[in-house]
Amino acid sequence: MYFLTGWPRRLLCPLRSAEEPFYIQPSSQRFYFALLSETQLSIWFSRPSVLIVSYIASVKAAAQFGFYQKAEWKPDDSMIAVVTAKGYILLFDVLGGRDEKSLYEPVYPKGSPRVKVTTGYKEEQCAPALSLEMKKPVDLEVPITSLQSLQEDLLVCTADGYLHVLHWDGLGSNGHKAICLTTIPFSLDLQSARGGPSLDLEGVYIRCMEYCVTLDGFAVVLSDGRLGFITPLSSSITADQLQGVWAADVFDGTCVAVNNKYRLMAFGCSSGSVLVYMIDTTTGSMQLSHKLELTPKHYPDIYNKTGSVKLICWSPDYSVVMVTWECGGLSLWSVFGAHLICTLGEDFAYHSDGTKKDPLKISSMSWGAEGYHLWVLPYKQERRKQEEEQQDVEMISPPHPSLQAGILQFHFIKSALTVNPCTTNQEQVLLHGEDRLYLTCGDPTQIHSTSDTHSHLHPRDGSPLHRPPNPDSSLSQGLSTLLGHKHWQVVQIHSTYLESNWPIRFAAIDSVGQCIAVAGRRGFAHYSLFTRKWKLFGNVTQEQNMTVTGGLAWWNNFVVVACYNFTDQQEQLRIYQRSSNLDNAFASVTKLHSDTLLLNVFRDMVILFRSDCSICLYSLEKRNDGPNPSVSVELLQEVSMSRYIPHPALVVSVTLTSVRTETGITLKAPQQACTAESIMLNLAGQLIMLQRDRSGPQVREKETPVVNKKLLPFCPPVVLAQCVENVWTTCRSNKKKRHLLEALWLSCGEAGMKVWLPLFPRDHRKPHSFLSRRIMLPFHINIYPLAVLFEDALVLGATNETVLYDGLQGSTEPLEALFPYCTVERTSQIYLHHILRQLLVRNLGEQALMLAQSCASLPYFPHVLELMVHVVLEEEATSREPIPDPLLPTVAKFITEFPLFLQTIVHCARKTEYALWNYLFAAVGNPKDLFEECLMAQDLDTAASYLIILQNMEVPAVSRQHATLLFNTALEQGKWDLCRHMIRFLKAIGSGEMESPPSTPSTQEPSSTGGFEFFRNRSISLSQSADAITTGKFNLQKTFSMPTGASAKGRDAECAENMYIDMMLWRHARHLLEQVRLRDLGCFSAQLGFELIGWLCRERNRVARVDDFVSALKKLHKDFLWPFPVIPVGSLNSPLKNGRCRTVLSAQLLKSQSADSLLNSDMDSAPPSTTPTNHTWMDGIGQRDKDMDTASSAHSDPHSPQTRDAFLSLLTNKVEEYSIGSATDLTETSSVVDGDWTMVEENSSALCLSQAELEHISMELANKGPHKSQVQLRYLLHVFMEAGCLEWCVVIGLILRDSNVIKQVISFLDNPEVPPETVQSVRNGLLAVDSWVSTDCLGYKPFLSLIQPQLQQLIEVTSEQVQPEAFQPASQTSKLSAAEGPGGAPTPRAEDNRGVVAPLGLALPSLEPTGGFPRLPSEDSPPEQTEEQGEEEGTYDCTLS
Repeated sequence: MYFLTGWPRRLLCPLRSAEEPFYIQPSSQRFYFALLSETQLSIWFSRPSVLIVSYIASVKAAAQFGFYQKAEWKPDDSMIAVVTAKGYILLFDVLGGRDEKSLYEPVYPKGSPRVKVTTGYKEEQCAPALSLEMKKPVDLEVPITSLQSLQEDLLVCTADGYLHVLHWDGLGSNGHKAICLTTIPFSLDLQSARGGPSLDLEGVYIRCMEYCVTLDGFAVVLSDGRLGFITPLSSSITADQLQGVWAADVFDGTCVAVNNKYRLMAFGCSSGSVLVYMIDTTTGSMQLSHKLELTPKHYPDIYNKTGSVKLICWSPDYSVVMVTWECGGLSLWSVFGAHLICTLGEDFAYHSDGTKKDPLKISSMSWGAEGYHLWVLPYKQERRKQEEEQQDVEMISPPHPSLQAGILQFHFIKSALTVNPCTTNQEQVLLHGEDRLYLTCGDPTQIHSTSDTHSHLHPRDGSPLHRPPNPDSSLSQGLSTLLGHKHWQVVQIHSTYLESNWPIRFAAIDSVGQCIAVAGRRGFAHYSLFTRKWKLFGNVTQEQNMTVTGGLAWWNNFVVVACYNFTDQQEQLRIYQRSSNLDNAFASVTKLHSDTLLLNVFRDMVILFRSDCSICLYSLEKRNDGPNPSVSVELLQEVSMSRYIPHPALVVSVTLTSVRTETGITLKAPQQACTAESIMLNLAGQLIMLQRDRSGPQVREKETPVVNKKLLPFCPPVVLAQCVENVWTTCRSNKKKRHLLEALWLSCGEAGMKVWLPLFPRDHRKPHSFLSRRIMLPFHINIYPLAVLFEDALVLGATNETVLYDGLQGSTEPLEALFPYCTVERTSQIYLHHILRQLLVRNLGEQALMLAQSCASLPYFPHVLELMVHVVLEEEATSREPIPDPLLPTVAKFITEFPLFLQTIVHCARKTEYALWNYLFAAVGNPKDLFEECLMAQDLDTAASYLIILQNMEVPAVSRQHATLLFNTALEQGKWDLCRHMIRFLKAIGSGEMESPPSTPSTQEPSSTGGFEFFRNRSISLSQSADAITTGKFNLQKTFSMPTGASAKGRDAECAENMYIDMMLWRHARHLLEQVRLRDLGCFSAQLGFELIGWLCRERNRVARVDDFVSALKKLHKDFLWPFPVIPVGSLNSPLKNGRCRTVLSAQLLKSQSADSLLNSDMDSAPPSTTPTNHTWMDGIGQRDKDMDTASSAHSDPHSPQTRDAFLSLLTNKVEEYSIGSATDLTETSSVVDGDWTMVEENSSALCLSQAELEHISMELANKGPHKSQVQLRYLLHVFMEAGCLEWCVVIGLILRDSNVIKQVISFLDNPEVPPETVQSVRNGLLAVDSWVSTDCLGYKPFLSLIQPQLQQLIEVTSEQVQPEAFQPASQTSKLSAAEGPGGAPTPRAEDNRGVVAPLGLALPSLEPTGGFPRLPSEDSPPEQTEEQGEEEGTYDCTLS
């Protein structure tokens, strides 16, 4: 409502004086302020804040009359009455300057457009030269306690118990009446006045008195502390015509201030609280409305030490009240008790080092014009005496600044709703200060864009989130612009307009938040955020000839203004277009019969409230017939309210709404729900509703022509609520959010907010007869509401923040530096959880569910549910009394309707203290069950949160069991962060450090560090050959011993818990290696610091074996996104026999390889056949693939008859096709440089050579995988080399096509320490690869021919080692019959072993150009199976960092 901003300004009196002012009294318009010191009367001007004139009494006059005490202005500002200590009233005439002279005049630069245009125009912006002339004094001979000005009379209360009525004009001669207080009958209410109990007022006088216009009476504080209200029963004030009521049980009143707009009387008490009374209209008694007091919750140090209330001051618009106490300090409350600011706490009361400040003691204060300033006179400070003494000693010649009389001016900015509560101001927060506007709207360019460029905060952060603007509703601004930051968009009001029309009285913003209009003393101006320009009247005479009286509002692109025209001397309703120049020529003018007090717009209607207590409805229609668009205004309806409204000034706001008590269920036509159904009137805090009377015969819309359509009359008014400060309603409609958009929102001061919510039957069923159509729900929020975002379920507000300033410490510190710097920050608050809770309390769970489901898409909806559980839990679990009907089980059941149930409960539990958990889980369910639900739903993060709860609520064994479950699941899904936390958690359980688990895993000794750590300090070059890895003789023993020595000692020392964790990690690593998931294994090792090398050393002869080289190679290609090597088609197209047929096949093969469908290429697409035999073998392959798939999946015996048939036919055909020539022919002249190869043809010309070179380069690029995969493969190669897993080194060497790796591994195989099984496995694996390459992947042929000598050497070595009796003699058509591997060890899979010796007879000739390894059927099926598995498991994306 009102917010303090900046530092207070200090005004210094130019006249040096030993006296300090102690009393300030504003004139009726608050343009002048009368200040009193002991013998001086000064008049100050408000803008600029300067001293105009000062009257200093002579020594003789001061001795005769006594010191000045109080002052009062005559309502027309022409006289000032001053009360003196010896019972005199001194009257001063305030005389204007002669010869039109001004004290201060503005000086314009040359060529300025704003110069004197009309007479009187310049005087508006000058400080006038006034003079004071004292008239004959009036002597009342008794000390005067209070002074009150009426229109023509001056009321004076004296200490002898008399009330004097004096005339301003003829003081002392005629019209002096004195009424004794004892003759006024006082009772508790007016009904018991005759003959009821009356107060004994002997010796009692009126200490303080103030007149209330709207109550037509005087609020008084008697000298014995009683509070009363005196009403004149007739128009004249005479003794027999006065009647008093007094408030029961109050005896400590000190002061009083009345609020004319809300008919309230605020009485200060010596206890420090302010009692706000209202008059009961039926009985006439004084009823306590509410109290204003500091709460021990927010001000524990000072709430009961403030002393008695010193002063109470209502703002000019009566929306806030300022209070100060004997001990000092200022505190601001809204009219119905919402606390806004207090200077007795926080940064106001303490220095930054924590020392307490002395609160500022105040002798008098007054609000400035329109409430933008508070003028404060501080007490004469104690330290001033010390300064005077210092000055006397030091004889400083220049005057000390603090010796001059000081006035503090506090600056305020206020909400536009205080004076102009129009509908468009209700969804934007618009604050206006003296010379600037504060807006909450964001960048205008972003408002219309629907792209969501803002990052979404996490719903659990508690802060409401950004959302892209809603493209459906043009009126609703995006949340992103309203909540994106805490800063304001500040618009400076145009200085030219301001200097002649200060102060700004009204401000209005349009519904999109892009245009603002302001109205000052005369005329108005408007501003567009889009163009960042102000529009002022081009003709200053037009501006100065009108004054806005009833406020202004926006309608589409027009400004609607209720104003008074000075030229025609009449009220008008004017509508100006925004885009055209601001000129009366472009305005639509409608004459009005009575003064307008309030104006509002609803859809295409304007509602006016007039000073004769009537309400007028006008329709607006845009016309485009002329050169400029204009608006036609038509009177629709007039409603007289004089029967219900005692005084027109009591109406705070008037609004047209579509709200009805029947929520549209009974309405047949849906569009009727959006018509103007009712009028909401805020009458002095009472919300009154007038509904349209539909009791008469209803006429259907279609039957009546629009022209003759007569609006329905209104029913008699109904009171909806009391103590209402603001009302929010919207004319938008949204079927999905009907609850929120058809509701009525009220702000009720200290009572918080209320919502009048419609209740709908579910699924269009017939409503229950006992269910009312609407329900009023109260709820508390922590901010002062300024705007309601209906669809977003948010309240926007503002709050005062302070910044401490440690200036000059010590006695010379200026007074204003005692205050922190004040800023105003935007705030927002979710209210949905309050409403849902209130509905559940009232057993309206179905309505709550409908409302919640309509808001479930809001980004902070999870936070809403969490808040609801949290608030109910805190209240019920900490209650001292047993709760007969607890709400928590209902809330828990309600939340289970939403998918976020599990997260909501666990987040709420972790934010509440442990003592409340049992109560919570008794209502929502066992945390073990909830944990298992999370695991089933794959929500591992939430499950981890439940684990912390289980750890605190269950025995360690239970939490270990659940932690193990979660750890294994996290490992499987590659959630590495969670895995690290789980390792720490499990170690904490084992070591008993449950309160503080170690933040990092315990460090290992460097010698035992495996995995990623091993290579962290090594640079792995991608181009370096594998020879550089080890130098000299290959020392296998060294590799073996490396991970065992130190780590064995470490293992003994570590607790069983670490062993338990290691076992789980080993098991997972084994699982990954068995499934040939090397990439996942690398991620796992790097992310969790797993000792991969040490583990591989131990598993070298167990799980770290490669059973099937071909399927492993294919799996690596897939995992690392590594392309299969291809051979350019041109290189195969050599002039050989059957060239055409072979080319077709090669092209087909290459095409299928590039499509990554290695296994199905044969059966997916058959090349054009040349001979009938081709048909048979292609069909045979298709059949064979299917058969083999079933055979391998069922793990059937591979030597079944059908397999043999397919095998024979395939082998014959393949040899037939491929024996004539092979790609190997072309690699005879390959240049062998680290796996590079170049095609060279003998008969090729120079052109062909260059083309071949280009092809070679492009092929090399095409055959390489991503750089990242290359790094990862090199890393894994190093790891396997270090661990001595030679089979894996061969596979990785093959995929990298690094001949040095293969050479090195084969040279290692000579080492006697290498077990013969490994040698045999490498040999068989390479032979299997060769046969696969010859048939399915010709791209590998050039590389295999590179390593041909090593292959030959390996085959020779192994054939020497192999026992001849283990195998049958090899020939081209022989079949493997023994399933025993070398050394008699049984091999894991029979299929793998068949490839060991079957092609031995074929092996030697196959290295010649004419042959190739024929593919065995058994080698084709296992890869197919593993590839399918790999596809299922390949859904987790892991990167090696």
